[in-house]
Amino acid sequence: MSAESTGLRARIRYGRLTFRHWRWGRPFWAGLLTLVAGVPIAYFPYANLTLGQLTVRMATTAGSGSLIIGVLLFVLGLTMWFQSAVRIFAGVAAILLALVSLVVSNFGGFLLGFLCALLGGALAVSWAPGTPAADEPGEKAELPDGAPGAGDDGYEPVPGLTDAPAVPAQPGDPYAQPEPVHAGAGTDDETIEKNGRHRAG
Repeated sequence: MSAESTGLRARIRYGRLTFRHWRWGRPFWAGLLTLVAGVPIAYFPYANLTLGQLTVRMATTAGSGSLIIGVLLFVLGLTMWFQSAVRIFAGVAAILLALVSLVVSNFGGFLLGFLCALLGGALAVSWAPGTPAADEPGEKAELPDGAPGAGDDGYEPVPGLTDAPAVPAQPGDPYAQPEPVHAGAGTDDETIEKNGRHRAG
């Protein structure tokens, strides 16, 4: 075993691949946007902006409501990550909280939290887990019944090609197929037909 296979680079690569596999199995970006949306919604009502000798407070009459909305969005973002089975409920709840934050928390954290929560909720509702096409390298993917190409062997004849006239084989063609021999036909029959005579009875 080489030193490079167990070094820091190999561990970083293994961690990156593990994180990628974990990320693909859940609405990752929906949860991330919902988590980010909770920060400005909960922060701005309690923040103070100082401009020289002037201090501006952006607190609203419903400061506790802004904190609750921010915490709920944070919890919904974690729910999308670790409980993806309820992603539709979490997405709808995030959209509703984003709409409520417009009138409760400084226009949804100056529209930053509102837009992030709205987009995160929409992504969570529209996300669906994928299924692998084939588990084995030589295994064919199954098509649903009634789908084009869902025959016994996965192929269907193309209309118009089966009725096409046969192209006569050219002399010396290496890809020419031999003519079929019919039952009851022999060398004598072919010789009689070439000579213009017919076999009696």
